[in-house]
Amino acid sequence: MTTPVPQPYSNNAKITWCPGCGNFGILTALKNAFINIQAKPEEVVLVGDIGCSSKLPYYVQTYSFGGLHGRVVPIACGIKLANHQLTVLAIGGDGGIYGEGGNHLLHAARRNINITVLVHDNKVYALTKGQTSPTSEQGYKSDITPEGFREKSFNPLIISLSAGATFVARGFADQPDVLTLIIIEAIKHPGFALVEILQPCVSFNKINTSEWYRQRLYALQDEGGYDVNDLSWALHKAQEWGDRIPIGIFYREERPTYESQLPAINEKPLKDLNIERIDISSLLSSHR
Repeated sequence: MTTPVPQPYSNNAKITWCPGCGNFGILTALKNAFINIQAKPEEVVLVGDIGCSSKLPYYVQTYSFGGLHGRVVPIACGIKLANHQLTVLAIGGDGGIYGEGGNHLLHAARRNINITVLVHDNKVYALTKGQTSPTSEQGYKSDITPEGFREKSFNPLIISLSAGATFVARGFADQPDVLTLIIIEAIKHPGFALVEILQPCVSFNKINTSEWYRQRLYALQDEGGYDVNDLSWALHKAQEWGDRIPIGIFYREERPTYESQLPAINEKPLKDLNIERIDISSLLSSHR
């Protein structure tokens, strides 16, 4: 009997997503991206939130960290600052990253910390049985909103662009080949990168299905004259939702990262600094 050859970045963890879940496409795209850029598993950290999306780090053979709901971005930032030589990705859903963690998203974007944030946006809180999320569409009916969702839907692209994110993109879970290319560019980008991933939830969201998206999606880069460095055009396109929904890279900007401006880590990562001779007693005594 021959021993099966292990797939790159795969482990033996049992996948517990629903059959047909959009998360499978995202998992495939992420692994393909790692293969393309030849990422070393020991140099990659995936930080997971709470929810269906955040099971993804369990299924990838890299380092991973599980955080509190909504706190995935600051944890990823902390890891990056402690060892800026690592490739760090924050993985979460629309509820955790846009809801509980919306403030963290804003400040990580404006600081331009070099992490990649992958948001699995299925427009519901799927793990807790389909409650509305920040990106649920106005009028969306669920068991807890039988008369329709009354709030205006959160637009993560406009918010991130306005906050100062230097890379903003949108992909579709059921197009893993295209999503792979977007994730590759996001990881390679030197700065804060947000990838909004439209993801059908086959169990609870019966409106925004795979077919619903396929009837509306089009590639931004197919638009003649689209300039990925034009912020005003990116903001304009980020407002487009309805009969036509754009996917692709909306915006890219080269700007110094937060960690590149810290003299303490110019020579070596923070984790390698010798702190044995640091004496803060005078600082403590001055504040008594």
